[in-house]
Amino acid sequence: MRKTFKYRIYPTKKQTRIMSQWLEECRWLFNHFLAERKNVWEQEQKSLSLYEQQNSLPVLKEQRPSLANVHSQVLQNVAVRVDLAFKAFFRRVKAGEKPGYPRFRGKGRYDSFTFPQSGFRLDGNMLRLSKIGNVKVVLHRPVEGQIKTCTIKRSSTGKWYVMFSCERESTPLPENNEAVGIDVGLHSFATLSTGEQIENPKFFRQEEKALAKAQRKLAKAEKGTPERKKRRKVVARIHERIAWKRQDFIHQHSRKIVNRFGIIAVEDIHVNRMLHNHCLAKSISDAAWSGFFQLLAYKAEWAGRRFVAVNPAYTSQTCSNCGHRQKMPLSERTFKCPCCGLEIDRDLNAALNILGLGLQTLGISPRSPRL
Repeated sequence: MRKTFKYRIYPTKKQTRIMSQWLEECRWLFNHFLAERKNVWEQEQKSLSLYEQQNSLPVLKEQRPSLANVHSQVLQNVAVRVDLAFKAFFRRVKAGEKPGYPRFRGKGRYDSFTFPQSGFRLDGNMLRLSKIGNVKVVLHRPVEGQIKTCTIKRSSTGKWYVMFSCERESTPLPENNEAVGIDVGLHSFATLSTGEQIENPKFFRQEEKALAKAQRKLAKAEKGTPERKKRRKVVARIHERIAWKRQDFIHQHSRKIVNRFGIIAVEDIHVNRMLHNHCLAKSISDAAWSGFFQLLAYKAEWAGRRFVAVNPAYTSQTCSNCGHRQKMPLSERTFKCPCCGLEIDRDLNAALNILGLGLQTLGISPRSPRL
């Protein structure tokens, strides 16, 4: 299996300048390949392949000598990124979704480059990059497995990171048959079928005033001035801080759940569709349900746990004891069943139903006979 390890790097001023130039050259090449594909299709009704574009690199280096300063495999990877963008576009077209044609990258909108095979070597706490030099790395944890690719990324606040994609064997946890259903929400971040609740930290709401103040200052600064650039970094830093807190939160809780339960059932929700509700869009985005489920899925697979996503339809409106279904407005937080007399928290009732559906999907006899 593949696992990615991310570390902070501290390049010198000269190395920072070189890597920034590489990003700009990669951005130009990405836009060139994208325009080339677009023009060839419009003029000849023909699709250029990945290898045709990669084979054109020697000619492009003659036309634009600055491309020769960038490692050859980094340039080849740009063509791979364009090819993947078009494959994703055609996949969405075939699926009947809103496709979204690949877009050109503006200045500062291309923030990473990849060494897919060679051109890099990790030597202790130094990363040797071809044509760049030795860059200091903070290895806060050891790299595990065989390094396959190396990606250098620049954050919106100007920090630099390296990401190693490593191939290694998974490490299953001891067998565990304890099952849990998880219902996510805004009142509480998640409710487990065991009755436990994970409180919603609302990280964006905590930083909202500071962000609004920084954005007002940014709006007053004149475009193109050093002052505006400085204030833009302040806004980016607040967003970065929110993202760090949110990532740490979902990492911690997903790890605890995977360590504790052998069977994990969650809702198969489409967050993008839910964001059309403008009253709740900000709170839904702040909750980061998709990221939480993604981390649960990959950690469960890595640990040898069973993970299943079930259809969430009517899980809040169905009695987890007798199966009676009734309408439940969002404002009503307690489920009261008129048939069996069950009175239970709305989210806990949904979590129990999700658990039952998950066990059904896995072919395991659920606890409730009606399921």
